[in-house]
Amino acid sequence: MNRRDMFRAGIVGGLLSHLPARAVAATANPYERIGVKPIINCKGTFTIVSGSQTLPEVKAAMDEASRHYVHLDELMDGVSRRLAELTKAEWGIVTAGCAAALTHATAACIAGADPERMQRLPYLDGMKDEVVMPRQSRNVYDHAIRMLGVKIVTPTSREEFLNSLRPSTVMLSLLGETIPRHPVTLEEMVAEAHKRNIPVIVDAAAERLTVPNVYLTKGVDMVAYSGGKCLRGPQCAGILLGRKDILQAAWLNSAPHHAFGRSLKVGKEEIMGMLAAVEAWMKRDHDKEWKEWESWLSTFDEKVRAVPTVRTERLMPRGPSNYAPQLRVHYSFAKIGLTGQELSDALLAGEPRVLIPGTSEVNEKGETSLTIMPYMMMPGDDRIAARRLHEVLTNPPRLDRSAPAGDAQLTGQWDVEIDFVRGSTQHKLFLEQKGGKIAGNHRGETLEGDVRGEVTGSRARFGSRHRYEGTNIGYGFDGIVHGNTMSGTVDLGEYGQAKFTARRRWA
Repeated sequence: MNRRDMFRAGIVGGLLSHLPARAVAATANPYERIGVKPIINCKGTFTIVSGSQTLPEVKAAMDEASRHYVHLDELMDGVSRRLAELTKAEWGIVTAGCAAALTHATAACIAGADPERMQRLPYLDGMKDEVVMPRQSRNVYDHAIRMLGVKIVTPTSREEFLNSLRPSTVMLSLLGETIPRHPVTLEEMVAEAHKRNIPVIVDAAAERLTVPNVYLTKGVDMVAYSGGKCLRGPQCAGILLGRKDILQAAWLNSAPHHAFGRSLKVGKEEIMGMLAAVEAWMKRDHDKEWKEWESWLSTFDEKVRAVPTVRTERLMPRGPSNYAPQLRVHYSFAKIGLTGQELSDALLAGEPRVLIPGTSEVNEKGETSLTIMPYMMMPGDDRIAARRLHEVLTNPPRLDRSAPAGDAQLTGQWDVEIDFVRGSTQHKLFLEQKGGKIAGNHRGETLEGDVRGEVTGSRARFGSRHRYEGTNIGYGFDGIVHGNTMSGTVDLGEYGQAKFTARRRWA
């Protein structure tokens, strides 16, 4: 039997599924060959830590798909019919992730399948150019919709919502997990949109796929899911389910067709891998998976509760996304000497690397915490990660908290130059210092936000958040003050780090 025959028979997938995750990693780890150390994921389905691990059935399907040529329009038509059969939706397509599904759906609602209109995107003269998205649904991923050139209208009340549905409205977009907090019920939003012939889409990226679909059965036209989260399909894939006419137009607006979505390509391997993930979802024992997650949390619970001052609590999911139990570990900051974030950093810097998110806050009881999410852990990870957590709690690294010499005074207006990895910008800081606390205002090129922070000796640490559309841009300044000058680094979160220099204009 050759390798190709083994994949067809599912033998490779079956063998790998019975090996401990760490054993599989040890036999073939391409990352360490280039100096990249893998992570034990106790955080959940986050793209920055590569989402989820594909199921054995998905790996086998992608391998087999890579060995043949196929016409992509014919392939998607066949896959669409199969997705409709599996999910009970009218139609389905595979996309290059959930964000790509939002982009293609928006393009389809604007341009339909009209080649001339498709070529004009994102220039919308003469076409409908507004998407309604209630305030509760605004989020960082709505950039995937805004990139079509549309204006997002953000109502905050029932009256504003009804008034926002205008002749210029091309689509109503909702974030699934926030719908219960909207001032208008889903059924009424859908009914009012449909009165005006406005399609409705729900972003359900990290939610569980339900059959019959919880959104489509309430009249929603389209619902988008990530493929690389709970479905455990390819990380760069997603599915869009719903109305056949809109979804067929969405496919035409995406690759391999020469339209706005040409860059959001999904290949035959991802298409077949995504189909395999949906087929597997229908067969998976979800109750058994939940019990397994609970058992992994018990491993952590038993290991860390022996540490003085540690207490734990189980957390049940509050919404449909990342639907799994969690374990929050509380401990005394004074006893351990690390905040939850600092302990998290120590775990990630250790060997093996373990990712457990922690808080930088210390509550009124003097406690800080971190939270363990088993959703994307693999068999055997619980024992390794629990042991590492116990080791750091019982023998924490000692951080140098000594303050650099000096007595900085920051009150005044500061002209700031921020040097990014490419490019630079000029900002302004208006700061007021009272004791060791800093407050004020941070103005960028077009945005501004409040400043909060502290001064210790000559070291100043402060941050601000600047709202833009559905997201926030965060700046975390860490600098040394020398009289009327200050310099250091700026933490830009997912956008890396920059250097800054500042000069006080007046005090």
